[in-house]
Amino acid sequence: MGLTIALNRGRILKECLPLLARAGIEPTENPDDSRKLIFESRSGGHRLVVMRGSDVPTYVEYGAADVGITGKDTIMEYGRGTHFYERLDLGIGRCRLMTAAPAESDLARGLDARRPLRVATKFVNVTRQYFESKGRQVTIIPLSGAMEIAPLMNLSDCIVDIVDTGNTLKANGLVALETIAEISSRVIVNRAAMKTRFAEVQALVATLGADADG
Repeated sequence: MGLTIALNRGRILKECLPLLARAGIEPTENPDDSRKLIFESRSGGHRLVVMRGSDVPTYVEYGAADVGITGKDTIMEYGRGTHFYERLDLGIGRCRLMTAAPAESDLARGLDARRPLRVATKFVNVTRQYFESKGRQVTIIPLSGAMEIAPLMNLSDCIVDIVDTGNTLKANGLVALETIAEISSRVIVNRAAMKTRFAEVQALVATLGADADG
């Protein structure tokens, strides 16, 4: 059997499927038109598994998938990168992980007196590490989505979230402040698979890498 590849559903899935197709790996069905989550490939015996991005590192770490494609933000939040190899930056799904606050707030105007902050985010681990590195005292409020609402409802002073165009922030009266990390989609590989299936993994990484470079 070929490689089992875990894929981050959504935008990353749409952008990586053409890259996989050029590597000769195409699902037998279009994932957008199917409720299935596991797809066999048309040739080569590979298997594609579509899941939440936050689950991709877990499937790769524990060997349920040989290879995974997900965002750098997900890998950073997972925080256990030594349990798999990060082999390739695909250069797709580019965005930034940033702090943001209401445009009229003291934070946005540079008038903040370094008081303790309440920060809403789904990136709890990354956020904690970031503010600790700055010596800033924060209370982290975990949310699963629609971060922009939190400051507007006085739930938090600011947010940490993914910023692409910035249009959603602007529409809700927020401005981006500090960049925590530049984000793009990465290929990660199970440590055991890197040894036992080296030729297959290396061929896939090399082909995807050629597309990324091009």
